[in-house]
Amino acid sequence: MPLRRIAVLADSDTRWKWGASVAQQIAPGHALDAYFLRGRSTPTERQLAEIGIEPDTARELPAAELVDDAELADADIVVMAVSGGTVLALTHSLGLAWAGREHRPITVTGYVGVVYEKMIDGLLTRGGTDIVLANSTYDADRFGAAFASVGVAPDSVVECALPFLGGEPYRPSTERPFTLTFAVQPSVPKSKQDRLRLLERAAAHARRHPDRQVLMKLRSLPGEHTTHIEADPYQLLVDSLAEPAPANLQLVYGNMGEVLDRTDLLVTVSSTAALESMQRGIPTAILTDFGVREAHGNHYFVHSGCLASWDELDAGALPLPDPAWADAQGIGKSDPYAAARARVAALRAAGPLPTLRPYYTPERAGIYLGGLLARNGFDEKGRPLNTPLGTGGSGLKRAVRGVARRGAKAVYRVGYQRVAPTLRKWGAV
Repeated sequence: MPLRRIAVLADSDTRWKWGASVAQQIAPGHALDAYFLRGRSTPTERQLAEIGIEPDTARELPAAELVDDAELADADIVVMAVSGGTVLALTHSLGLAWAGREHRPITVTGYVGVVYEKMIDGLLTRGGTDIVLANSTYDADRFGAAFASVGVAPDSVVECALPFLGGEPYRPSTERPFTLTFAVQPSVPKSKQDRLRLLERAAAHARRHPDRQVLMKLRSLPGEHTTHIEADPYQLLVDSLAEPAPANLQLVYGNMGEVLDRTDLLVTVSSTAALESMQRGIPTAILTDFGVREAHGNHYFVHSGCLASWDELDAGALPLPDPAWADAQGIGKSDPYAAARARVAALRAAGPLPTLRPYYTPERAGIYLGGLLARNGFDEKGRPLNTPLGTGGSGLKRAVRGVARRGAKAVYRVGYQRVAPTLRKWGAV
């Protein structure tokens, strides 16, 4: 019997981490094929190496080329680790391309992190895939109820947990300094002023506790993109501190799991790294200095018992999550993907899969669907547009591309002239 294959479609480093981790959980023993969709946030080799999951094959291509990809059509499972709009465009277009085939892949999608905003917006674009993964009991209940109300099969929702929760349980050590790790987010807080204030507070904590190591866990190099745009990287802001940064404040890259191996207190505004930390039993603080706000996503943690300010952390606070809240978020499950594997097995046993059909059809939401299809390079028949993305086009498009090229050169100059010396200075790599 030929080796079964699972394909992961990903458009950023974060989504590749989620999709590849899901693939390992739901299809152990399958060959892993990576399809990196070409765009603003296509992951770099450095970002992929940091995640540490190596696929058996890897390709980079525009989304529209997937409809004619024979290897993708022959895959056993396809994990769509992309935005909701791209899931919708692919479900529509691949559904048409695969119609009438004796075999089509089982399609799987879900969410890279906690769902704290635009739930219906994101959920209905995922409707029509075979499996929609929910990262917690709370999400599974919400998703299933919403699908049932609009006529999408609620049994497509399968409860699991974030796939990268794991690692060794936390054990304090006297063989290293007490380590506070701040998990940086690209756009939370967003303004340059607030990001500098956050960095100032981290530096102040390091000064108050010279026996502690304070790590700023960075997401990307300036010029690299993630799922969200980072306008003011901390690597550049460190030179703007009112006082020179103390020796025990360090900017670091690396795999988050490896950084958590040496962490005694994880601090963040709302990063999913908080859930990774809680899973291990590491004290975890959700920062309140910028307010508890939907715009920042930290409102999701209101009932966790982990809200804290820098002043409280300076005074020695070591928050731990409320057990009931943690259980509802899927933290602590021994085998959270058992139900997903069972769902895959049931779909295989049921015989030929029905034609993929998203909730949003040309008849139901033609204007919305048409816009998302065009944005991803498809026409309404699910075929690649005549003018490939990024080629040809109007004078306005050419002008925009010219500005983008000049911007890319500027990013390179900033990286070469400012970032590289800063990284060498702080030993951040």
